[in-house]
Amino acid sequence: MSFDGPLTDEQIREFDEQGFVVVPDVFSSHDVGEMEGAFRGLSRRAQAITDTQMVEGSQYVVTDDVIHRVVWCGASEPILLKYGADRRLVSMAKQLLECETVQQLINQAHFKHPGDGVVFEWHQDSRHRRYGTELWSDVGVRGSFVETATAIDPMTESNGPLRFIPNSHRAGHIAVDSETGELPGDSFDASTAETVIMSPGSVALFGPYTIHSSGPNQSAIARRLFLNGYAHPEANGRDYPGQGSGRML
Repeated sequence: MSFDGPLTDEQIREFDEQGFVVVPDVFSSHDVGEMEGAFRGLSRRAQAITDTQMVEGSQYVVTDDVIHRVVWCGASEPILLKYGADRRLVSMAKQLLECETVQQLINQAHFKHPGDGVVFEWHQDSRHRRYGTELWSDVGVRGSFVETATAIDPMTESNGPLRFIPNSHRAGHIAVDSETGELPGDSFDASTAETVIMSPGSVALFGPYTIHSSGPNQSAIARRLFLNGYAHPEANGRDYPGQGSGRML
């Protein structure tokens, strides 16, 4: 069975070797404009929220009046569901997972406004997929999950960009410290991290075992990312928050 798609052999090879790949200019300025308008709608709703809660079928993660992310954001802003099912994203996920149908687990809007202090520490997405429990089965194809991160704003050195540890996916799932919830310090070398710089409309793809993080926004511009995650149809056993989450595409 063939699993042809938009990714070139070189891009697939880079994904397999590094654990991530950046595909430039996947979406047009018009597409990004529609997404950005939806992000503004999410921000307006979040202004009336003081803590994490469900609103219009989406989970708004807010602490101390700062919005971190909106989980299954397309329930609040349907245009983001449309782009989460866009063939330009889905076809890349299907190509990497080598299947004709994927289950969408993630449809999230991530926010980093100047000076808001939002950070994501070093982690693997396999932990959030519940690897090692009855809720997740790795069928053996690139970890059975692909995350896509679409840049809404320019992602620069100073506004909290994604950072990846190259080749870290080769170690598979790493158990976190039971007390701190963090990856063991000897499980990766942070000095080898690669910072990802992207223009709006470009997409980073990475697997569930690739160690990554992002620091605070220390610039004068926002850094917003549109995240969508797709699983092999035989992998997931968990119910995710959000009205309509877990759809098959």
